Amino acid sequence: MNVFKNVRQFLTPGWVLTAIVAIAFSYLAFTVLAPWQLGKNTATQHRNQQLEHSFELNPVDVNELMPKGKGFVEGNEWRRVTATGSFLPDTRVLLRNRPVNGAPAVQVLDVFVANNGENYLVNRGFVRPTDSSTPNVEPAPKGTLTISAFIRRNEVPAETAPIPGTPPQVYGINTKEVSELVGTELNPDWLQLSDKSDAVIEAIPLPTLESGPYLSYGIQWIFFGALVPLAVVWFIRAEIVERKRDRAEQEEMAKNLRDAEAAEPVDYADDTEDAAPESDDDATPTSPPAKPEEDRAAELHRQRMAQRYGNTGHRAAGYRDNRYDERF
Repeated sequence: MNVFKNVRQFLTPGWVLTAIVAIAFSYLAFTVLAPWQLGKNTATQHRNQQLEHSFELNPVDVNELMPKGKGFVEGNEWRRVTATGSFLPDTRVLLRNRPVNGAPAVQVLDVFVANNGENYLVNRGFVRPTDSSTPNVEPAPKGTLTISAFIRRNEVPAETAPIPGTPPQVYGINTKEVSELVGTELNPDWLQLSDKSDAVIEAIPLPTLESGPYLSYGIQWIFFGALVPLAVVWFIRAEIVERKRDRAEQEEMAKNLRDAEAAEPVDYADDTEDAAPESDDDATPTSPPAKPEEDRAAELHRQRMAQRYGNTGHRAAGYRDNRYDERF
């Protein structure tokens, strides 16, 4: 019976809304937020393993991993390859809005014709932008040469359309999009020159093998998802204990007052007769003396409040004193 009584006490809009918010937050933490971060951690670890494996392997000819008309086989991104051939003139494209090391940069793309007859889009590196709309870029070397590069996956088309011109400018490395700009068929994927390759301008730094904070973020969301409902339960329990303590104090104070009222009153008749005024004009009304039992009960209550909340005038203690004075 007491259980149902305690439950009814919390069927108020404030407590119901608090419970709904806590349940909704925990649901999102366990089903959306934590899996989101843990999934990013898994993807990062998989990428790091693939990078580490690719960097350990020796370079191979590009035709083995990116044959003519075909992109690379899954799992071979960032593999080191070599290609012999020459750069196709008048096929330069500039890649905009692609920062390098946190600073603005313009990346340079050129078409490389390999000995197998395939056209590969090659990222030769980057230059820092200048005040002019088109930065000065050294031309690609002429003649036959061998380049060393990393295999890179084709990107989805950028939301911003390419800017025609000489050279044209793009906002993503999509080989189909670049192929339409330069008028040349390209391999579905592209190459990124290494720092020691011929024709490189300023090599783009390789990604670092870091896991990032995703695992700790996922654990934090799980912790918060479990903590919030426990916090609500703790506050409910504290409220029940506080209400029980209030009822006990009220019952004790009411008992003290009943005992005080039942006590035998003090007879002040003899004193008033001896001190009777000489005339009716000199007589003044006198207030009945305060009941010492009420004073003791009030003082006892204040002492208990001071012991519970300290002698610094805690708001809760003052509020209870005012409520006590108003009620009794």
